[in-house]
Amino acid sequence: MDDIQKKEMGMRIKALREKRGISQEELAEILGMKRTNISNYEAGRAVPPGNIIRDLATELRSTADHILGIESDHIPSWASSKDILDFKKMLEEEHEIMFDGVSMNAADKKRVNDILTGLFWEAKEMNRKEKK
Repeated sequence: MDDIQKKEMGMRIKALREKRGISQEELAEILGMKRTNISNYEAGRAVPPGNIIRDLATELRSTADHILGIESDHIPSWASSKDILDFKKMLEEEHEIMFDGVSMNAADKKRVNDILTGLFWEAKEMNRKEKK
């Protein structure tokens, strides 16, 4: 991970923490670490280990992929924590994806999953607009 990616990850962690409304000190206490660790992650001076990324994602109501910058395009900035949980629940449901009775290969399954992701967020956005 280069310096730019570290800083971007830090900015995502900070934005999620602030959206949740908790201080660095509070987050550090929840995760059982020092505030300076959180400060270093947010400033891009250090990269959290995998288990901490997982815990950050849980506490900040996000995903490890989002924190790592892997799927930032898939979750809109307006998505609430409930929207994200609904999305995760949809993706966790086990469905055998078949075409004409034959299981799809991994690449085709990913493509279908990407399409479903887009449709999910499009429907959520339409529902948000209708409520306004």
